[in-house]
Amino acid sequence: MRLSSLSVAGVETIGLHKDDGVYDLRIASPDLPQRLDHLMMSDDGLQRATRAADRITNDCRMRDASVAYLPLLRNPGKIICVGRNYAAHAREGGVEPLAYPDLFLRCSTSLIGHECAMVRPRCSDKLDYEGELAFVIGRKARHVRAADAHDYVLGYSLFNEGTIRDYQRKSSQWTIGKNFDGTGAFGPFLVTSDELPSGAAGLELTTRLNGMEMQSGNTDDLIFPVDKLIEILTECMTLEPGDVVVTGTPSGVGYARTPPVFLKPGDVVEVDIEGMGTLRNHVADD
Repeated sequence: MRLSSLSVAGVETIGLHKDDGVYDLRIASPDLPQRLDHLMMSDDGLQRATRAADRITNDCRMRDASVAYLPLLRNPGKIICVGRNYAAHAREGGVEPLAYPDLFLRCSTSLIGHECAMVRPRCSDKLDYEGELAFVIGRKARHVRAADAHDYVLGYSLFNEGTIRDYQRKSSQWTIGKNFDGTGAFGPFLVTSDELPSGAAGLELTTRLNGMEMQSGNTDDLIFPVDKLIEILTECMTLEPGDVVVTGTPSGVGYARTPPVFLKPGDVVEVDIEGMGTLRNHVADD
């Protein structure tokens, strides 16, 4: 399945995307919560969505021109990001690949949806793009072995982990540069695990700026793939349904180019992952 968080005439709902259109799951099953994150934080969220999908009719098809995409999950319990998880990206930043991942957290207030504006803040003109694969946890996970880890993944999505580079470097921790409002694009779809290779392995990832390819990578090149990340994280913490892990970006980011390339108002950034669709956002000033 491909699910999304949508607003229709200002009312939140859950979209089901099929080849012939987009359907409102809450018309098929009015007992579903309005928000996808609330559904996916429940133990049987995927099963409820599947039952609703089996009940869709043509009356559930969305035709309203006022449909807008929201961040895929509005308020996940945890958003865990992985830094320098592609060897070439680590090296373009001046370091060798790590033996243990760089880990940091994002706040839900930084999230935006597909086709929404990435916001360049008033205090900086160093907004950079980072196209990434994200995955969503489907059930409670603690002390999980890598061999079993894929059973805990509900599905996958796309992320543009917009970063304010000068603020990222104001301290030894990256938190401030990674959490400006309106810089974390997330969506458009939650693609359930059954529709992709195990661990979303072997998928091409491309980031384009105004139609020009800036990043090109493959999820096979992750230093710490999905299963290993789950093993590492659950050694420390409990992952819960609806938690999000953003796996890192390939080489080609703007700050590492000569001269550097930073996002400016009117730019359009697209992140594409094979078999998962395209996340598109324009840039606007705060």
